[in-house]
Amino acid sequence: MDIGTVWTAMQAAVAQPEQAAKAAGISGADLVLVAKYLGAAIAMGVGAIGSGLSEGFAAGKACEGIARNPEASGKITITMIVGQAVTESVAIYALVVAVLLLFVV
Repeated sequence: MDIGTVWTAMQAAVAQPEQAAKAAGISGADLVLVAKYLGAAIAMGVGAIGSGLSEGFAAGKACEGIARNPEASGKITITMIVGQAVTESVAIYALVVAVLLLFVV
């Protein structure tokens, strides 16, 4: 399935579904496949963006804390690493959802 077929499927779904789909030779299974891939891409994209932003924010704030109080760098670093591990679990959940969409549905 190439991008032209996907574009035709989207046009068919929006305009006149039955007539356009018959003209393009697109079945309901093709539309389900397109929706499955699009859903997996959106799930992974949103999960990765949210996780990446929050991990960067945590690392930045940890650097600021260490700059203000160098003696507490050990505790700050450990707390930052635990927080980033919890945040990374969100990206792993997004990956699991994307894989489920691709292979189970």
